[in-house]
Amino acid sequence: MQWTRDDRPRRVTLISTGGTIASRWQGTGYAADASGDDVLATSSLPEGVMVEVVDLFNVNSSRMTTARQLTLLRAVHAALADPGVDGVVVTHGTDTLEESAFFLDLHHSDPRPVVFTGAQRPLGTGDGDGPGNVYDALQVAASVRELGVLVVFDGLVHAARGTVKTQTLAADAFADPCEQSLGKVGFGSVAVRRVPDRSTPLPLPAAAAPEGAGQLPRVDLVMHHSDGDPLLLNTAVAAGAQGVVLVGTGAGNATPEIAEAVADAVTQGTLVALSTRVTSGPVAEIYTGGGAVDLVAAGAVPTGTLRAGQARMAVLATLLADIAPARRPALLHSLLNGPTRSEPALTAAGSRFSGGS
Repeated sequence: MQWTRDDRPRRVTLISTGGTIASRWQGTGYAADASGDDVLATSSLPEGVMVEVVDLFNVNSSRMTTARQLTLLRAVHAALADPGVDGVVVTHGTDTLEESAFFLDLHHSDPRPVVFTGAQRPLGTGDGDGPGNVYDALQVAASVRELGVLVVFDGLVHAARGTVKTQTLAADAFADPCEQSLGKVGFGSVAVRRVPDRSTPLPLPAAAAPEGAGQLPRVDLVMHHSDGDPLLLNTAVAAGAQGVVLVGTGAGNATPEIAEAVADAVTQGTLVALSTRVTSGPVAEIYTGGGAVDLVAAGAVPTGTLRAGQARMAVLATLLADIAPARRPALLHSLLNGPTRSEPALTAAGSRFSGGS
């Protein structure tokens, strides 16, 4: 499907949150300190696109918190409450962009797009990639419909689900290791080759606690390795973690002792998800002896092809949902694995694009 915008003026809200795209030299290194207007001023605007800037916060994305992600979620919903807005662009640091984008996608039911972008090079550098990424993100936000939350970076359009940072410094920073990108943007048009898989959107969570109030769910990551034992998993549970993502080896494997610790954690009401430290491929129940067969039997929920950071956001969204604890594993499974793939479903979804944007 290819979108070429008509001549109608389009309104896009740009929500600025900081990151490299808003970073300037601080004497010893770079840190986010530029406003959204400063970021926007570096980029040309697609013809016919009007932009309203919202400065939400200004932090390096390694300082992202659940409270800030909830603030961002509500800011996006507030922007889309205006029926005259055609789409939203979020400028965000690349370190945790994949987490925030997926979290918003889990709660996004509006046909209008939310497009995340950022930069690998700081503001004002001669070879900066921010201006081009902002231009492309605005182009996509003004054009597409019914694709959920997107990541637009280095000329490519990615679905939020499954897209992770794969390069620490290179301009082509994002990819889904298990799936092709959705499409590309350039020369005034947006070309999309496939419909993204998305789970049924969740309602907005209840009002968030103030930052630092300690009332939001704690969800920890624990990685298995040679000589790995249950200590860190048990410590996370003892520290009050309501959710844990166990990052296994291979297709999602650990040890019999860790499988026992998972069973104990689940008995105590902790939600456990099982991911893998391998770059690509699904978690699969193949091995016993502490492998995924035993970990899933102990109550861990396999994450499919989602990596640890996004799996953590699915656990967090499950804990924030207004459902009984007994229903959480089933909800988590649906968020982690998305809809069941079927050709009729893809055909029905594809039919929504017959009228263009």
